Amino acid sequence: MKMTARGSIAVLMTCMAAAGAASPAVADAVPVGVPLDAVETTLGVEAPRLATAVPVPMVGAPEAPRQHSGDMLPTPLLPVVPVSTDLGRTLVTSPVPNLLGTEKTDGEGSLEAPATTLLARTPGAVVGSPLTMPDGSNHGLPNLTKPKLGLTTPELIGAPAALLGLGTPR
Repeated sequence: MKMTARGSIAVLMTCMAAAGAASPAVADAVPVGVPLDAVETTLGVEAPRLATAVPVPMVGAPEAPRQHSGDMLPTPLLPVVPVSTDLGRTLVTSPVPNLLGTEKTDGEGSLEAPATTLLARTPGAVVGSPLTMPDGSNHGLPNLTKPKLGLTTPELIGAPAALLGLGTPR
């Protein structure tokens, strides 16, 4: 084996090891600070401050279809796929001038949404078979039935909340 081939294999193995080591460190949400400095410059007023996090959805394993006795097709035929994400903490603060009519009482208003977890499930498809199980009274042949088609409802589970505050100097 030539030296260049050995070097290429060594570089490839190093890259694979780095990618494997970095994959467990995936974040649930990416923090983002929104720069509003241009508002202060152009309008001449104090701008609010905004800090939030962009959620990163994580797709889970599809739920396995279940076979019921007497049915030829499993239920649901199209599996339900769970998707979960963490909504990061969001904080918006803004100055409130002359809160009680004097400059001494300048305050700050805030709106905070704490971090929460959301879980969503995609709809699944339920399909009924156009044939029944083999029937002994019909010489072992299946009978025809009306085909059935349906969707399971999607789900969204979570408990987002928000806190509104107003602070004045003491």
